[in-house]
Amino acid sequence: MLKRTLCIENPCHLKCNLEQLVISYAHIKGLEDRQDKTVPIEDIGVLVIEHPQITITHFLLDKLVANNIAVITCNANHHPSGMLLPLESHTLQSERFKAQINASEPLKKQLWQQTIKAKIKNQAAILQKWQVPAGYLNTAQQQVKSGDNDNVEAKAAAYYWSHLFPASWQFFRNREGPPPNNLLNYGYAIIRAAMARAIAGAGLLPTLGIFHRNRYNAYCLADDMMEPYRPFVDAIVRQIIHDTSLVTTLTQAFKVQLLNVLTQDTIIDNQTSPLMIAMQKTAFSLSKCYTGELRRLSFPEFQ
Repeated sequence: MLKRTLCIENPCHLKCNLEQLVISYAHIKGLEDRQDKTVPIEDIGVLVIEHPQITITHFLLDKLVANNIAVITCNANHHPSGMLLPLESHTLQSERFKAQINASEPLKKQLWQQTIKAKIKNQAAILQKWQVPAGYLNTAQQQVKSGDNDNVEAKAAAYYWSHLFPASWQFFRNREGPPPNNLLNYGYAIIRAAMARAIAGAGLLPTLGIFHRNRYNAYCLADDMMEPYRPFVDAIVRQIIHDTSLVTTLTQAFKVQLLNVLTQDTIIDNQTSPLMIAMQKTAFSLSKCYTGELRRLSFPEFQ
């Protein structure tokens, strides 16, 4: 079932009643006349909480994590800053934890090779969509070795970012850099949360990555598995700057476009699936690779 992504931007009180998320304005000055809104909790996949004056009950938080809903909090700049996920989300969790922890280095290197090849393939598809020569990336994809010890990913990224946006933008990918880096950051935060949710739902530890290793990062595995999904955000941002150069501010309209990335159709395992469902397939294929049931990860293809 395709889950909804909710973004709450106004002051309100969030609570639970009869398995429904209730958005209440009853005690919010100036908004008292607004009617309460409700959404079935089982329909939600990601909840983004943006406004600093939003309050939420513990009972609702418990219901959200019990339903494997990724709850994202945002800072004063309206950029995602934190995430809440369940500790228990799969009946075979302990078995899958053991398989993940005991995964051999050769296996992890092979999984990383598959991940990077899928990422570069999707990057090439994005460039082709905008009539940019992608032969370099198509060749690079074939050169990725186990573990990507030759750092083909970085070489491909250098070509990709220098050609994705018009030359007049003089774009350089940097998290703290000028627009449209702000749009990319927001979109990546959304798919990171959705991927972490999918990984937890597959009974795996989001912290224990196959490539990313950072003692301060609780979502290393999500950062690994989201790599082939990044180009789907890039495509949206590329379309946005094609439509307008006014991207200094992360407007509500831009947020809506970026949040909709999770419902975008893609091809995975020769089937058409929304991106959020594709993430679940990726996560479950990873769990089966850890247990030896599969040898290849399932990743989406940008069309």
